[in-house]
Amino acid sequence: MARPRSFDTDVAIDKAMQVFWTHGYEGASLPDLLDGMGLTRGSLYKAFTDKKTLFLKVLAHYEELAVNAGVALLTDPAIPSGADRILTMFTNSYKAVTDGDQRGCLLCTAAAGPSMYDDEIAAVVTQGLSALRDGFSHALLASPQHEGLSDADRHAVADMLLAQYVGLRTMARARIPDEMLHNSVRSVGLMLA
Repeated sequence: MARPRSFDTDVAIDKAMQVFWTHGYEGASLPDLLDGMGLTRGSLYKAFTDKKTLFLKVLAHYEELAVNAGVALLTDPAIPSGADRILTMFTNSYKAVTDGDQRGCLLCTAAAGPSMYDDEIAAVVTQGLSALRDGFSHALLASPQHEGLSDADRHAVADMLLAQYVGLRTMARARIPDEMLHNSVRSVGLMLA
């Protein structure tokens, strides 16, 4: 009879998320994952099969936490102005960096890394980034400055905002000086005015 699993899978995935978020997919070694998750090699492979399968579960977990929170902010009717919602999202991202969190966005890191050569990871990244883009588009509908945009133009602006967001989060991870990050957020505010 097989022994029951002696760890909580959800907790292990959350711990793995912290390792991948800090080191990236390629940079997270097996010893990093084992140490960060508090698992033995056998337990990790038995529960998650391999590093890629674990990473896909981590990306799904990250989407539930971070991406869905971003979409909730962008679609929050309690903040009447969609432009305010968008600017709040960018400002919060900048504030995280100035508060010392320079990990950026795990999804953005995956977009610049393993999604370049792995179709399954690319599909998960595309799903998460598409959700954010749709959130930006929804916020633009509630932005008086953008009321007259056609659907095609609104989607184009949403794509531009997504590119700006991915850029900001990637620049944060690259430890770009705060002034450049601040100007990136400021430029969004100018565009939305």
